[in-house]
Amino acid sequence: MRSFDLTPLYRSTVGFDRFASLLDTVLSNAQATETGYPPYNIEKTGDDAYRITVAVAGFSDDELSVESRDNVLIISGRKEAKEEDESRYLHRGIATRAFERRFQLADYVRAESARTENGLLHVDLVREVPEALKPRKIEIAHGPMIESAVEGKKAKARAH
Repeated sequence: MRSFDLTPLYRSTVGFDRFASLLDTVLSNAQATETGYPPYNIEKTGDDAYRITVAVAGFSDDELSVESRDNVLIISGRKEAKEEDESRYLHRGIATRAFERRFQLADYVRAESARTENGLLHVDLVREVPEALKPRKIEIAHGPMIESAVEGKKAKARAH
């Protein structure tokens, strides 16, 4: 996989350092997880809802972990060490090796629930933008101009 130099982005933008850092993280994670194990899907299930589905055949719920910290969702699986049974496999195609998948989450996206079904782990995510950050409509008043609070404070300061 190619590596990208983001230096020009840092030189010509202000306030996008978090975005550039995110790009660095995603690109380095992509290089580290090229094995493709275990396979997964990411789907948009609503305007502000998502689902990550990971194939976890052979893992029990106790052997799986879903953790969210610092805008990163970490899904991992660790098989319990068992004594070798007496079976002699002619072909062993069901992987049961340990894994860890990391997903970078946008601001205000959080894991809401996780469940297993038919060998798949479903993690439902939701974006909850705080009310203060949501767009709001400003009503337009009709009639004579009313002095704004900011202009009133400036006028008082000049008078003193």
